[in-house]
Amino acid sequence: MIEVPVDAPVGVVTADAKRCDLGCFPTRAQYLDLVAAFKADGFEICADLCGVDYLEHPSRALPEGVAATRFEVVVNLLSMSRRQRVRIRVQAGDEDPEVDSLFSIYPGTEAMEREAFDMFGVLFRGHPDLTRILMPEEWEGHPLRKDYGVGRVPVQFKEAPGPR
Repeated sequence: MIEVPVDAPVGVVTADAKRCDLGCFPTRAQYLDLVAAFKADGFEICADLCGVDYLEHPSRALPEGVAATRFEVVVNLLSMSRRQRVRIRVQAGDEDPEVDSLFSIYPGTEAMEREAFDMFGVLFRGHPDLTRILMPEEWEGHPLRKDYGVGRVPVQFKEAPGPR
C-alpha cells in the first residue's frame, strides 16, 4: 500500500480501492494540489480521466467524511517506475459540476477533459480549449447524463453503394 505524498494537502480522505494501490477522495479545493503532489512523487502518467453521473445512486458507498454529489470526476494515475496506481475521485457537484483542469500538470488530459465536458457537462476551470470533442457544436445537452432524454436521431445515408 502506498502513502499520500508528504507535500499533498492535509486532510485528504483515503481508502482501499479496487484494482489500484490507493484511493483518494479530495475536495474540489484539494484536487489540483493532490494531483500535483502525486506527479512530483513519481506518478508519470495520467492513464485515465472520466466523468460519472450518479443520479440513480445518490447513496453509494463512500468513505466517511466524503459528501456525495451527483457528478464525480475519476482520475487514474500510474507510476511505471514504482509499479503503482492511484485512483482519485473528486465530487464535482450536482447541477453545474466543475473542477480544476489537470492540463497544466498532465497535458495529455486535454482530450479526456473535453470528453467529460461533452458527454456529462463537467466544466474544467483553466482548460485551454473546453469545446465539444465527440458531438457536433450545435448539439444541445450532454448525452451521458442519466436524465438526458432518450430518442432517435435519423441516420442519413449519402451516396450509398448499390448491390454488390
